[in-house]
Amino acid sequence: MPGSFRDPNRRTAPRNGRRTARSAAVGAATAALLVPLLSAGTHAAADQPGEISLRRSFVDAAEHYRVPESVLLGVSYLQSRWDTHAGAPSVSGGYGPMHLTDARAALAHSGSTGHEGTEDARGDTQRAARTAAPSKAAKAREALQEKSPPARLRTLERAAELTGRPRAELRSTVAANVAGGAALLAAAQRRLGHPLSADPADWYEAVAAFPDGGSGRPTATGFADEVYGVLREGERRVTDTGETVTLKASPKLRAERPATRASGAWDRGGAECPRALDCEWYPAPYEQFTNNQGQPDYGNHDRTRRPGSQKIDYIVVHDTEGSYETTLRLIKDPAYVSWNYTLRSSDGHVAQHVRNKDTSWHAGNWYVNSKSIGVEHEGFLTDPDAWYTEAMYRSSARLVRYLADRYGIPLDRQHVLGHDNVPGTTASTVAGMHTDPGPYWDWQRYFKLLGKPFTPTAGRGSQVVTIRPAYDKNKPVFTGCESADKPCPAHGSAAVRLHTAPDASSSLVKDVGLRPDGGPSTTGVNDTGARATTGQQYAVAGREGSWTAIWYLGQKAWFHNPATRPTAVPAEGAMITPRAGHEEIPVYGRAYPEKAAYPGNVPVQALSPLPYKVLAGQRYVAGLKTRGEYLYAVDFDPDARTFQVVRGKQAYYQIQLGHRVAFVRAEDVRMVSSR
Repeated sequence: MPGSFRDPNRRTAPRNGRRTARSAAVGAATAALLVPLLSAGTHAAADQPGEISLRRSFVDAAEHYRVPESVLLGVSYLQSRWDTHAGAPSVSGGYGPMHLTDARAALAHSGSTGHEGTEDARGDTQRAARTAAPSKAAKAREALQEKSPPARLRTLERAAELTGRPRAELRSTVAANVAGGAALLAAAQRRLGHPLSADPADWYEAVAAFPDGGSGRPTATGFADEVYGVLREGERRVTDTGETVTLKASPKLRAERPATRASGAWDRGGAECPRALDCEWYPAPYEQFTNNQGQPDYGNHDRTRRPGSQKIDYIVVHDTEGSYETTLRLIKDPAYVSWNYTLRSSDGHVAQHVRNKDTSWHAGNWYVNSKSIGVEHEGFLTDPDAWYTEAMYRSSARLVRYLADRYGIPLDRQHVLGHDNVPGTTASTVAGMHTDPGPYWDWQRYFKLLGKPFTPTAGRGSQVVTIRPAYDKNKPVFTGCESADKPCPAHGSAAVRLHTAPDASSSLVKDVGLRPDGGPSTTGVNDTGARATTGQQYAVAGREGSWTAIWYLGQKAWFHNPATRPTAVPAEGAMITPRAGHEEIPVYGRAYPEKAAYPGNVPVQALSPLPYKVLAGQRYVAGLKTRGEYLYAVDFDPDARTFQVVRGKQAYYQIQLGHRVAFVRAEDVRMVSSR
C-alpha cells in the first residue's frame, strides 16, 4: 500500500552515485533538447532559429508516418500534456512527449526513499498490527528480475525498431521521440488491417493499442475514449519548454469503437467502475492462514455491508511507492494489507481488489478505513523527476466522480483526502503515519478534472482561505529525496511552507505530534509538520504585507501570499471555535462513541486525544458533522454476519487542524460563519 513498501522494481544505486548518474543523464537530455536534429524532412521553427520546435516535430512526424497530426497530438496530450520533462522518465518509465517506455533504462537511474512509516494499516488496537512485510517486496523484485518487463513498459524498444533510431535518441530528443510515437501508431493501424487514413475517426483502435506498444490489440479503450474527448474539445497550453501548443477542437468528431470492447480481455467481474473506464476485477484474498507467530489469522480485509452498515464518507488518495506489477503481486497476499483500487500510470487502467461494501486496510486509521475507499496510484512521492501521466489523472478523476456520485461523497478536500491527510489514531501513532501522495501530487489539476476546481468564493479580506499555489511555478525547496540534507530537484508542488512569522527567514512552525521534544519542522519531503496543500481550507489568523497567517496545529502559521502571485484564494465556510469558558479543547484522530454506547461483548475504545489543543479564540474550518461510530470486526466472517457497528450519541466535527484533519466534540465548540 502507499508508502508501505520499497518498490522492488526500482533498483537503487549506491547513494553517492545514483543522483550523479541521474543528473548527468538529465543534463545530457536537456542539452540534447537544445541541439537541432539534423534528420531529413525536418525544419527549424520560424520563432526558434536553429532548433526543431515541438510543434514542428508533430507536423513532420505526422507527415512522414501518415498519421493524422491531431491524433498524434491527442495521444501525446494524454501521456504527457506535451511536456518533455527534461528527459526524466515517468513513474512507469516513459520518456518524452509520447511517453515511450524503457523500464530498464528508467530503473537504472531511479529509486525511492519514500516514507515507509510504522503505522498499522488497519489502525485498530483490537488486533495485532498489520504492516507491510519487506520480504514480500524482496520476493516481488526477484520475480521481476526473472523475466523481461511487459510490452507496455518496452514501447521505446519497439519504436527504435520501427524508426531505426538509437534508444538514447528516442529518450532524449524531442523530434525523435515524437517520430517514435507516430511510428507505433502507424504500425498498430497496419497490424489491425486499417489504411493509413487522413481521417482521425479511423484511428480509434490504433490509439487504444498505443499504450501496449502499438501491439494491434486495442486493450486501452478507456484511454482511446479520453484521447477522442480531447480531440473533440481541443486543448491549448504552454509546455515546459515554453512553447504554446494548440490542438483545435473538432466537436463533430466521432470514432467507431470495436464491436467487442477490448476490456473484455480482462475479467470485469462486476468491478464497480464507470463504463467508460478500462476496469478489471483483480480480487484481494479473503482467507484464513497461520501467521509468523503460529497464530490463526485472516486477511486481507473485512467483510461488511456498506453503505448500509456504515456511510462511506471519504475517498483516500494514495501512491503505491512501487510499480503496478509489484502492487498487484502484493495485493494477492492474505498476510499483507489491502485497498480498493489500483491505477496504472501508462494508460490509466484500473484494477479493483476489494468490493466497496467491504472494509479494506489502507489508511492507518480504523475509523477512516471503515468509512472510506482507498485508491492507489502507481507512483513515488520522493522522486520529483518522475511524473504522473495525464491518462492516470483522468482515469482517477472519472473513478472518483463515479464513487462520489454513487455514495454521496462531496468533492472537496475534507472528503477527498490524501493518505498524508489522515490523522494518527493516538499520540503515539502520529509520527508513524504515511506521507503519500506527497507535495508533488497536483491537487489543482486533479480537482479541475473532477469538475470542482478551486476558485475564489469570497471577496478580499475573507476569514477563510483555500490554499492554491500555481503548481508549475510553485517550487519550494524540499530535501530528503536522496539523503536527509540534500535538496530535491526543483519541481512544481501543491504545497506551501508555513513559518512562525511573516518572514521567509523565520523558523518553520512546530508539530508537537511529530516531535514531542519540541524540535523544529524541516524541509524534508516527508515532513508534513509545516505544510499546507492545495484545496485545504484554513481560518485566517492575520495578514501583514504579502503574508497571510492561518490557525494551524494550535498556533499562528504564516505563508507568503503576494497579490501578484497568490498562493491562496479567498473562501467562505463554517468554522468552529471553543465555546465560552473553554481555554482549550482536545482534538481526536477518531470519532468513536462514548463509553456507554458499547454493548458488553464489544471492548470499549478509549477516546484518546492527540497531542494538539485548540485554544480559545482560534478558529478552524469545519467539515462533516457525525456521530461516533466504531466497527467491531475481528473474526473471519465470509458472510458478513458477525461484525458490529457501535453507534453513540457523541457528536463530532471534522476540522482542518494542520496538514491532517482531526475531530473535535460538538459540545466543546460553537459554529462561526465566515460571512
